[in-house]
Amino acid sequence: MEKTTFSNKTFHSAAPQGSFGDISGGSQRRKEYDSPDSLHSVGWTYPKRIRLVTPDNPLPLDSGITFAPIDVEYEMLGELASDRNNVILITHALSGDAHVAGWDATASPTWRPWRLDRPGWWDTIVGPGKPIDTNRFCVLCVNILGSCYGTTGPASINPATGRPYGQTFPLVTVGDTVRLQARLLDHLGIKQLYAVCGGSLGGLQAFEWAVAYPERVVKCIILAAGPRLSAQGLGFNVVGRHAILSDAKFNNGDYYDQAKPDDGLAAARMLAHITYLSGQGMEDKFGRRRTTRQTGRNRTKNGTGEQFEVESYLQYQGKSFVARFDANSYLYITHMLDNYDGAEWGDGSLQAACARIRAEVMVVSFSTDWLYPPECCREFVVALLHNRIPVTYMQVESNYGHDAFLVEAKTVGRMLRAFLLSPTLARRQFLRGGQHK
Repeated sequence: MEKTTFSNKTFHSAAPQGSFGDISGGSQRRKEYDSPDSLHSVGWTYPKRIRLVTPDNPLPLDSGITFAPIDVEYEMLGELASDRNNVILITHALSGDAHVAGWDATASPTWRPWRLDRPGWWDTIVGPGKPIDTNRFCVLCVNILGSCYGTTGPASINPATGRPYGQTFPLVTVGDTVRLQARLLDHLGIKQLYAVCGGSLGGLQAFEWAVAYPERVVKCIILAAGPRLSAQGLGFNVVGRHAILSDAKFNNGDYYDQAKPDDGLAAARMLAHITYLSGQGMEDKFGRRRTTRQTGRNRTKNGTGEQFEVESYLQYQGKSFVARFDANSYLYITHMLDNYDGAEWGDGSLQAACARIRAEVMVVSFSTDWLYPPECCREFVVALLHNRIPVTYMQVESNYGHDAFLVEAKTVGRMLRAFLLSPTLARRQFLRGGQHK
């Protein structure tokens, strides 16, 4: 069976007992996914979690302190080549996780019910025969530092107190999470990545990899990301954090054994979700349509007003998000996003920073993305060209806004496949009888 349309029904499979349940469609649309037994699916996946950082070998942070212990959750899909040279590291965005493709066989026992009715977040791109082909490549995806999906974050237990870290968790950066990923590669015996690929916050991590570990990256793919977030983007994150901090249940971040700041986190997510879309996309999707057929001036019996479809949609997004994410993690990761500036590697000069890169780079922007608009993404391209670094740039025309890197699967997939399968610079020079410098 190649495709399965999941709706409000039970899907019976060869899953381990208790790992798969009722398929409940949260949205009102039916979506087609590759089922676990499809030839195009990686099937059932089993996340791995290890204690990667210990007190006797702590992780140095950009803030100047060291931190330990740190557990890391990751998933590996496909076969690792004997010489370990076929690894693609996929770096995820703000609310993403290590579950990039396939079906999580541990969703029920690990209390992650949102994974029961859908595969990993980039299943349209990663799998056998797909653009990032697991018949050819070994795909690695690692949950970032500070998150709430298995890698140590604010919700993790502080061994010194026996309670969650909460707001005592240290400030962490994109550089810190990439440094942690590099330590995982060392643990796995992977000296060099064939490619690192990510969108949004994942794109910042991909660029950080290319500048921080230039000899370890052959190809670098940056989707929907620029050197830094704009003032407008910073402003939206400020308002989102304010919503969380103003929730009476936030309790200075110490809420884990009581009611959580769900209202604040939901409001933050609703606001952020607007920034992931485009004005035209929202108009096409919702317009001014209402959730009922009532018309005229007297639509309701109270002062709250009748719901527009966009209101119902955003409320659903907020409600579903609080069921799977931690408010403290949201604060820390948005700070991580805000504080990143790729030019810091060049003392304020992006051109100087890019001089460190040895990888071939592909940058993809999206026409209606207003978090990282095309002109922002092109800053990478100009800086790379000044350093004579091979770079491929494409702008995708799309009404899906920032989320287009996830939604425009066919277009993005064709670009990824072509770039990944093109001969590397070293290979092309070898075929021409040249010498790779």
